[in-house]
This record gives sequence, structure tokens and C-alpha cells, in this order.
Amino acid sequence: MIGVGIAGAGHFAAHHLRAMAAFSDIRLVSSAAGDLGSAESFARPHGGSAVADWRALLDHSAIDVILVTTPHHLHAPIAIAAARAGKHVYVEKPLAPSLADCIAMHRAAEQSGVHLLPGHLMRFALPITAAAEHLATGALGRPRVGRSGTRKRWMESNRRPWHLTREAGGGMLLTAGIHALDRLMLLMGSDVSAVSATSENLFHDQPVPDVDLALLRFAAGGLGVLGSVGHRDLTMVNDTEIGCEDGTLRIDLDTGVRIGQGGHWRDLPGSSEPDWPLRALERGWAAMRAALLHGTPLPVTAAQGGAVIATIAATQQSSSERREIPVAGWPA
Repeated sequence: MIGVGIAGAGHFAAHHLRAMAAFSDIRLVSSAAGDLGSAESFARPHGGSAVADWRALLDHSAIDVILVTTPHHLHAPIAIAAARAGKHVYVEKPLAPSLADCIAMHRAAEQSGVHLLPGHLMRFALPITAAAEHLATGALGRPRVGRSGTRKRWMESNRRPWHLTREAGGGMLLTAGIHALDRLMLLMGSDVSAVSATSENLFHDQPVPDVDLALLRFAAGGLGVLGSVGHRDLTMVNDTEIGCEDGTLRIDLDTGVRIGQGGHWRDLPGSSEPDWPLRALERGWAAMRAALLHGTPLPVTAAQGGAVIATIAATQQSSSERREIPVAGWPA
């Protein structure tokens, strides 16, 4: 049995529990939510014990994995402490707000011999994985130009005050637009080498941007356009297009993948599924389970999570300085 402790028992932790329910050998042991009352409210419908402080999870012998779903700025200290306590760690995106934090988390996990899984939902979503697999066949040639956008309601019901601070939340791009960037980097098959960006508050009066637009240069060649928009309407749009040497891929998370080639468009079979976010979370837990039980390598690494964070940092700097900014690399 794989025992799970939750640091940050709240809105998205509940989605993870729905995914964990697909596995008879994964169970919730205990959860922490910042104060005992909130933790107890979470535990009543979900089970497990409740604690006020996440540090109480570290010495619990029945906990094998700590799921970190706290505000972004707490990811690194919790993950590092968990790794040093010998716990495997599943960290919701973003891995951490800075590249330095991502590197420190990786080193702590490596030194302790535990697994660290960045919770990048897009890398487990069927439309994205199906598109990546088709690109890998080479049937469309190399990706050369890509665009990816997330447009959604920013002030949704689960938005909290910490989301509106630069230190803890980072704005729309770090919170939600990160998905559009992550899938673009995956499908273009390369980290980003440089960014030219602009960020504004166009829909809300707040300290952090709700719109980020960026032109990306990829290290392996090719260009990308990123759009992260936190508007006021309930309607969500997640669209991605990859222009290759010999064809085009269009990905809609709700309807799947379409292939444009030779003047015609066709659907990619098996590239869509109902309730894809839940299925993607289930695949994340399946990956962690396989790593723990069979030693299977995790499909998402700290270096990949860190590359996304380094690109976001360059985006923020580019907007501030009004110039192209090189993206810091993961250390050799």
C-alpha cells in the first residue's frame, strides 16, 4: 500500500484524491492545510487524519509520498524537507517560482534517493501525448513554428489572495498560462533559448499581470508564440498549433488532434477522451506508482519543470526591460 500525505489540503488536492481513487493500493493517510480547522474540514469527506502543520507529515511512518498543493512559494521548502525525510514528492505545477528553487529540490531528492515528480498536467493529457507521439514518427517533419494559448476566467472560485502577489502567486502565467507554455515546449521538442515578451493588466486591477504575450526562440531552432490571458468570461480556450516542415498539427484539449497535410485535414484517431483532466491526473499517479513499485523512470523531470520556470522568469524580465532576454539553462 502506498500512503500519501497532502501538504496543502484544498481545491486541487481534492481533484488529486479523485484520481487516486482509481488505484486500490494508493490511500490518503493524513493532510495538512495551514490550520487544524481547515484540515479537519478536508478530512471529513476525504478520510485520513488532519494536522495543522505539514511538518507533522514528515515523521509519519505510513506516508510514502507527500503531495504538495500549497501556494507556489512553499513548494521548495516542503519538497526539500520531505525528500530529506525520505519521502517521495509529487509537486503540483509550478515546480517552484524560481530556477534556483527547482535545482535545490532536484538535488535534495537525488541526494536522498527519492522520486520527485513535477505535476505538469499537460504531459499526461491524451491530446498532448497523442500529438507528441505523432510528431515523433517524423511523418510531418521537424516542428518549426508553434503557438499555444490559454484563455480563461482569472478570478474563478478557487482564486485566493496569494495568487495576486508576485512572491506567492506570480499572476496568470505562473498559475494557469504555464500549461500553454509547457505543452508548446514539449511539442516543439526543445527548451526555449530566448524570450521577447510583454505583460499587462488588461482585465483586472491587481499587482500581477493577467495577460502575457511572448515570442519564443527555441534552442533546437524554430519559433513560438505564447498567449496567456486571464479574462472575466467563464469560457475557456486551450488551443495549440505546431507548424512542421511537411504539415501542421492542431490540438484542442476537448476535441483532440487534427492533422493538416497535403491540402487536407483529418482527425488523429484516439486523440481525445471525456474528462481529460481527471484522466491526466490518474496517469500522473500511475507514473508515481510505477516508479515506487517497479523503478520505472518518471516521465516528467525536475529539469523539465525548471526549464519552464526559467522561461517564465525570462518572460517577466523581458516585459520589464522591453528587450529580448536569454533563458537560463539547467546546470550540467
